[in-house]
Amino acid sequence: MSLSVTLYVCLILATGFERLSELAISKQHAAAAFARGGKEYGRAHFPWMVALHTGLLLACIVEVVVVGRPFIPLLGWPMLALALLAQLGRAWIIRSLGSQWNTRVIVVPGAKRVVRRGPYRWRRLPHPNYLLVAIEGIALPLVHTAWVTAITFTVLNAVLLLGFRIPVENRALKELT
Repeated sequence: MSLSVTLYVCLILATGFERLSELAISKQHAAAAFARGGKEYGRAHFPWMVALHTGLLLACIVEVVVVGRPFIPLLGWPMLALALLAQLGRAWIIRSLGSQWNTRVIVVPGAKRVVRRGPYRWRRLPHPNYLLVAIEGIALPLVHTAWVTAITFTVLNAVLLLGFRIPVENRALKELT
């Protein structure tokens, strides 16, 4: 295995560990929300989201290692920068939402108003996390030219977000406000 492939696999594994830490934070926030009477929306689509995001990471490794995708510096370095910026953006979102951030859609009766700080202060961008997920879903595979993974994830992610997740979140936000 070449050095670039080894480093790429390490990047994907680090991303996976970061996702596991997000799930741990989410689990704590969910438990607290449920303890305050929180109601979950869209439970049925959540396993599909987990499968899609897990599949993205696995497919990145498989496409690069098995198919032998090369590292092309003119593509790889800018995509790495985008992927890392997306990670920073996700951290900003988690910090901005605080205890309201979750990988699930949970509404707590009587909870405070909709968050309007961090990237949520721009009302024309109602779901900044999903924009960052879309950017990352393209950039992370293309760091090492895994273009089939980038296209497949992007299409499936769009179907899941536009067909299920965003409508569920919008309904939940309407109930909150």
